[in-house]
Amino acid sequence: MMNRRVYDFWVGVFVMLGLASLAFLALRVSNVSNGGSKATYRVTAAFDNIGGLKARAPIKSAGVLVGRVAGISLDPVTYRAMVALDIEQGYHFSRDSSAEILTSGILGDQYIGVEPGADETMLKNGDRITLTSSAVVLEKLISQFMFSKAAENPAQPTTAP
Repeated sequence: MMNRRVYDFWVGVFVMLGLASLAFLALRVSNVSNGGSKATYRVTAAFDNIGGLKARAPIKSAGVLVGRVAGISLDPVTYRAMVALDIEQGYHFSRDSSAEILTSGILGDQYIGVEPGADETMLKNGDRITLTSSAVVLEKLISQFMFSKAAENPAQPTTAP
């Protein structure tokens, strides 16, 4: 009888560890922060196409995580995607910095890459990054390639013997 209780206890411990591990992995994959958020300032950027960019996507500069995407909306006047960027207070970028949507990894997760500029005036809360590059859409690249190849080699008329 005692062995059965010990066995049940250890099975329960392993089940709880397994569930905790799954919860941890789910939180890491979904980019949810651990609650210890750092002070940030918010800037915006307008893009023609954001591809699969999502809220909470990373913002990186030189491969270093410097912030997260706070939100995405559509400007009703220009019909461009307005992306709100929360950048950590410890990182300062000049007003002529540029932002582009990049893809990383095998899964194709998209993030925003920020390239610093040379201006001495730094971005502050509420400013806008004006130099942006939209996401590369794979379907557009394939269709452009296919149409350019078709234009180079028009079908040769066949002649009957």
